[in-house]
Amino acid sequence: MSLTETASSPAATTDVPQIGHWIDGALRASASGRTAPVYNPATGAVQAEVALADQAEIDEAIASAERGYRLWSGYSIAKRQSVLFAFRELLNSRKGELAAIITREHGKVLSDAMGEILRGQEVVELATGFPHLIKGAFSENASSGIDVYSLKQPLGVVGVISPFNFPAMVPMWFFPIAIAAGNAVVLKPSEKDPSAALWLAELWKEAGLPDGVFTVLQGDKLAVDGLLTSPVVQSISFVGSTPIAQYIYETASKHGKRVQALGGAKNHMLVLPDADLDLVADQAVNAGYGAAGERCMAISVVLAVEPVADELIEKIRERIGRLRIGNGAGVDGVEPDMGPLITDVHRDKVSSYVDLAEQDGATVVVDGRGYTVDGHEDGFFFGPTLLDRVPTTSRAYTEEIFGPVLSVVRVASYDEGLDLINSGQFGNGTAIFTNDGGAARRFQNEVQVGMIGINVPIPVPVAYHSFGGWKQSLFGDSKAYGVHGFDFFTREKAVTSRWLDPAAHGGINLGFPQNH
Repeated sequence: MSLTETASSPAATTDVPQIGHWIDGALRASASGRTAPVYNPATGAVQAEVALADQAEIDEAIASAERGYRLWSGYSIAKRQSVLFAFRELLNSRKGELAAIITREHGKVLSDAMGEILRGQEVVELATGFPHLIKGAFSENASSGIDVYSLKQPLGVVGVISPFNFPAMVPMWFFPIAIAAGNAVVLKPSEKDPSAALWLAELWKEAGLPDGVFTVLQGDKLAVDGLLTSPVVQSISFVGSTPIAQYIYETASKHGKRVQALGGAKNHMLVLPDADLDLVADQAVNAGYGAAGERCMAISVVLAVEPVADELIEKIRERIGRLRIGNGAGVDGVEPDMGPLITDVHRDKVSSYVDLAEQDGATVVVDGRGYTVDGHEDGFFFGPTLLDRVPTTSRAYTEEIFGPVLSVVRVASYDEGLDLINSGQFGNGTAIFTNDGGAARRFQNEVQVGMIGINVPIPVPVAYHSFGGWKQSLFGDSKAYGVHGFDFFTREKAVTSRWLDPAAHGGINLGFPQNH
């Protein structure tokens, strides 16, 4: 649901499970009377109803987190670290359970769901080493007999608002570091796939995390605004579309919070004539159609420096023909390459962009509109789509589609391709494919994008670096995880200390303190 929409939900039904909150270390049924449907994208059937919190439940969740913070922040570093390690081991041993939950509610294939968990687990593993990353600094004798040192302390209660496309990985970009640093987390997952968050909450409980330190608040815009405006919540971490990221940033900042709000993208792959076109075609298919294109780091546009476009398009078309689309859980142990989109509304939105591109003069090389899967005719499927000669004035080029649509734009030179990337409103990820090291080095210096791949199509940084883009892809000064994450979830105190020698102190001096 868009944050700008008014929440309206069908009445709760009795023939599907009801998904509630996780408050005070336990599942909590909702009394709000408001729910939203949770679909199985492969079948189109409603498989559950998720609660949409009312104000009383929002207040209760935040109050529980505040109590949890006061307890948890007093734990020793060693004790906090032991809980982090226990969580890491439990997640590693039971990640198959979580992958099945993700596939059932999101629709992505099981191997992709497992990959999402493993990338999130990298941040958990980084967080286990937090004692080194929250150390302060010490300067002895900064002035005569005076020492100055710094302390890094937790913020308090922090909010995490996560998107539907990575219901496990994106929350794990934030909460392991926040919890390691001594904060309490209130996670508001997407109402489209809410169950992964509850599974993670139960795992934290089993790992020994005190009640209230990890809270799951189900909801819509009311819950989001409750976190953004609460005087108790000290920071907001968000991943989603650019309009909502900007709303999150402006609203939370106005209420005095730290904000890291990661927005949308339109990621380009610049292909130079010397590139290995078989490698390019493989990676364009992987990066354009993996996870059905529902990821902010997907490659949406291939900038083909002529004369390679015709040959490259034919190679991509041939590979698309071999892709298997179906239920992400697989049939008879055989997993498809691509699953459905998250909802029928989103599928229709993706289809409308292909309509626009065609109306604007693009050539539809491979058409995924109206795609159906035998036995799953009501599923939210959309076939891999390839567009050629997409006008750069078309909304199909300028806007984020968030589906399995790959556009080819033909350019005459490296410089023309670079100018197109740099003139866009987004600056999340980009890639160049070439065998020319000088061109690659020039590209990494000249392109105005936060994450760059050289012969790597989806350059998501490992956990000890940080994730985040430029321009309309990031609001706020802090990227996700890595050193940025520990800086974001702690605040520094500087202490100036003097312990007088009782045998010889300086007496009274009303002058301004001097360094000597």
